Amino acid sequence: MSEDGRRRVVIERVYPEIDGGRFPIKRVTGEKVSVQADIFVDGHDTVTALLLFRRAGENSWQSTPMSLLQNDRWQGEFTVDAVGITEYALEAWVDHFQTWRKDLKKKVDADQDVSPDLLIGRDQVADTARRTTGADCKRLEEFAKALAKTTDAASALTAAQSEELTALMTRHVDRTFSTRYEKELAVIVDRKKALFSSWYEIFPRSCSSEAGRHGTFRDCESRLLEIASMGFDVLYFPPIHPIGRTNRKGKNNQPATGPDDEGSPWAIGSDEGGHTAVHPKLGTLKDFEHLVQKAKDLGLEIAMDLAFQCSPDHPYTKEHPEWFRHRPDGTIQYAENSPKKYEDIFPFNFETDQWQALWEELRRVVLFWVNKGIRLFRVDNPHTKPFDFWEWLITDIKKDHPDVLFLAEAFTRPKVMYRLAKAGFTQSYTYFTWRNTKQEFVEYLTELTRTGVREYFRPNFWPNTPDILPEFLQYGERSAFMIRLVLAGTLSSNYGIYGSAYELGVHESVGHGMEEYLNSEKYEIKKWDRSAPGNLSDFITRLNTIRKEHPALQSTTNLRFGEIENDQMLFFCKATPDLSNVIMVIVTLDPFQPQSGWVTVPLTELGIDPAQPYLVHDLLGDDKFIWQGTRSHVTLTPSILPARIFEVKRRLRRETDFDYFL
Repeated sequence: MSEDGRRRVVIERVYPEIDGGRFPIKRVTGEKVSVQADIFVDGHDTVTALLLFRRAGENSWQSTPMSLLQNDRWQGEFTVDAVGITEYALEAWVDHFQTWRKDLKKKVDADQDVSPDLLIGRDQVADTARRTTGADCKRLEEFAKALAKTTDAASALTAAQSEELTALMTRHVDRTFSTRYEKELAVIVDRKKALFSSWYEIFPRSCSSEAGRHGTFRDCESRLLEIASMGFDVLYFPPIHPIGRTNRKGKNNQPATGPDDEGSPWAIGSDEGGHTAVHPKLGTLKDFEHLVQKAKDLGLEIAMDLAFQCSPDHPYTKEHPEWFRHRPDGTIQYAENSPKKYEDIFPFNFETDQWQALWEELRRVVLFWVNKGIRLFRVDNPHTKPFDFWEWLITDIKKDHPDVLFLAEAFTRPKVMYRLAKAGFTQSYTYFTWRNTKQEFVEYLTELTRTGVREYFRPNFWPNTPDILPEFLQYGERSAFMIRLVLAGTLSSNYGIYGSAYELGVHESVGHGMEEYLNSEKYEIKKWDRSAPGNLSDFITRLNTIRKEHPALQSTTNLRFGEIENDQMLFFCKATPDLSNVIMVIVTLDPFQPQSGWVTVPLTELGIDPAQPYLVHDLLGDDKFIWQGTRSHVTLTPSILPARIFEVKRRLRRETDFDYFL
């Protein structure tokens, strides 16, 4: 038997609700949470529904009314304004007063006798008055008397539809038999950098001004202004810890090493320390903290690499051998991803009997760097560690430090990537790096922005990384780097580049069909000549400036693809909710030959009057065109400019006689 059979309203098919409420959705401060649900009742009574919300830990709920869309589908929304966790719920009930008002109007319109109905209304208002006090009680009593005295239908309808009476009855409605959705759902609210960021990756050891000399944190400081001036707001370092000597990799990942080979930074740990130490050639912890502050002063935030693995020389291998998997001969098993072998790295064994101690130690590592001022972590290979571990770790860290953000470097199967996002990762690397055709882009971005994935998975698009030099960049020359940069920075509101290699258009791989850089910086110190001809720094700066100045590009889920009659060209739009900023992007996917196509502009969706001309201003090339109607022709020559980023300025009329463009 029902707990109380007088609760008649049904609430179901709530959206967004991730895996039955098992996981929270994601937003940043200032974003709206729009909630829909099927809400209905037996019979013909009127339903009233509320969307409830509160910050986690608060006792009282705020509420906002939900409105009926169609076919018993309701919608409401609220804005999140504080970093942390916000909860939301739904409540609905049979609204007898609104039902009475609705039926009264029907009877009046049908010229029926409504005197019995007026007495019903009087009783409802009088009952509500008895539940209230003060001025509201007095006014409700007056309305009840007025209804009792009303004799003609028109006056009755006017009294029933009084805005004041409606407000009073709504404020003091009887919710005794209301239905509350059985689950309270959650939103993880992050700071705005979770949604909009521009990442630049450098190896600190390559920051020296002298060829062959190991760079230091102080050397890195000399590059901060340049990187900030290009418009980046995140500076990401690969691991900065001591590097092991045992099985150290030489240049180009060769097993043979010389005395000058520095090894891979991901082979963490030596007798000089482990995950809470810094490589002595880089400097001291105080030097690092000084760098973090200097970067902050310039609007740059340092992101650290969180790589939970060890070199054979890491102190953990001696202090806690039980945290590693052992071969039958007793030696520790190195990392493998067949047929690849990583003899210089030992993975942790998360199935160890001492798993709790391992978890606690890894949390200590994160908190160590949080206490040094780090709030951004790029996590190496999170898909090779348990989901439960990440959910526990991230939840625990964000409980006291809700401003900490985690980027998942997980190039793996889609369901695994999505589960990591559900477990708490703020952003994630994606398959963008390997999407090349128009169909691939449309299908993949539609999945990320137009399905339920959008509620919890925030993409971060990287056209290259130290691990990945895709074929498009190997063979496409300078224009290919420009194309991928525009795609990364406009399709996604979060993007990043492996810095100097991208600026300089480095495209030599170790061999045909291989996506590994020749003479990779992962294994040696590089001396980059960023003044070399063809440097993309000016183009990168222009793109980042456009992103910062145009709010439409600071979101990902507002992406809408449009039609362009050429499979070698991509056309898409982004706009702010109020259409105050409208951007249209047209990019060629061919880095070699000029491409042309007719664009079909979605005028209505972008708030453009079909009868009026409108200005499109190319923010990349600074060209301006007057367009009118739905179709316009665009030609792109990749050797000159492979993309157009149009800001749409709609034509409006002032109260005076002249026109202007907004």
